[in-house]
Amino acid sequence: MDLDETDSGAGLRWKNVARQLKEDLSSIVLLSEEDLQVLIDVPSSDLARELGHSRVAVQGLQNTLQQVLDQREEARQSKQLLELYLQALEKEGSILSKQQEPEAGFSDQRDAVDAGVSTAGSSETALPSQILAALKEKPAPELSLSSQDLELVAKEDPRALAAALNWDTEKTEAVQQACQQELSLRLQQVQSLRSLRSVSAGRGSLPEKPQAPKRARVDPS
Repeated sequence: MDLDETDSGAGLRWKNVARQLKEDLSSIVLLSEEDLQVLIDVPSSDLARELGHSRVAVQGLQNTLQQVLDQREEARQSKQLLELYLQALEKEGSILSKQQEPEAGFSDQRDAVDAGVSTAGSSETALPSQILAALKEKPAPELSLSSQDLELVAKEDPRALAAALNWDTEKTEAVQQACQQELSLRLQQVQSLRSLRSVSAGRGSLPEKPQAPKRARVDPS
């Protein structure tokens, strides 16, 4: 079984992520949801051996990883509910008047043509396919991605990204902004964890549950 696990991609993956945690436990905050799940699924005895900690301490770490994963899912559900609420408000309030559409029709078509030419002329995105798939398929994708992936998305050219995802520029820029905000939150939390760890020099033990990042509330009004 050990040979099969070592040879498999999953086996190599969890060990790579475990080594990352061994160097700096604060990097829990920076992991993608997939990496968090990989470490949760590993037998605690194997993870304890890789990290050089007791099995009991590693079981506590895996509980913390599950809590981080749960916090991201809760944040995702909150965002989805807020989006549904805002969509309902838009429909009820009829923000854009239908009467203005015939007058603006010609200019809108022209703008669309110009936008198409502009998009066609922009460079293709350099983002890996797995990041594009997460952006397109996952609700609140910024909660699924690793911090490294978040940085790539935030720095990508909006027009190239919009073309790759078949989105309009407004939606693309909104997702990029959400990725930048999530990245800032995680980096801020890592700094806090490192500061706490340096103050309380508890070297042999694993830290308890990291403080959840405080995401800004969005006022629907």
